Amino acid sequence: MSLSTGHTGLNVTDLDRSLAFYRDVLGLTVLAEGKEDDRRYAFLGDGGDQLLLTLWQQARGSYDRGRAGLHHLAFTAETMDRVREYETALRAAGVEFAHDGVVAHREGASSGGIFFHDPDGTRLEISVPHGAEEAPAPHASAPTCGFF
Repeated sequence: MSLSTGHTGLNVTDLDRSLAFYRDVLGLTVLAEGKEDDRRYAFLGDGGDQLLLTLWQQARGSYDRGRAGLHHLAFTAETMDRVREYETALRAAGVEFAHDGVVAHREGASSGGIFFHDPDGTRLEISVPHGAEEAPAPHASAPTCGFF
């Protein structure tokens, strides 16, 4: 038996605000949404009809990194140039970054990217497997995606 990730579901506090972030800033496509009374949700894809992310408006508070559950959500980009385009768009949107710019996943790694937070504080990553050879590693002894 083998498994692969199908999609990720996130609880959000404000569906409209989260849709604006994931759709308008990250460029995901709305595949379907429901906004009936207190049962609000959205299914998002990457441009085709493949489900990538679901947003469920049912959280009462922001993300808590000290509780068990989702650690972070990582997206893979095609190129480092694309990661930098996302960085520019996210900065223009006033997004909070965990590290200043592109960083390596660990000291000497060729993989790396950007680490930031969505409107509810959920930790996010956009990275590439190669192209971050010259980027600094924020922590010498721990993976960059582990503690932010």
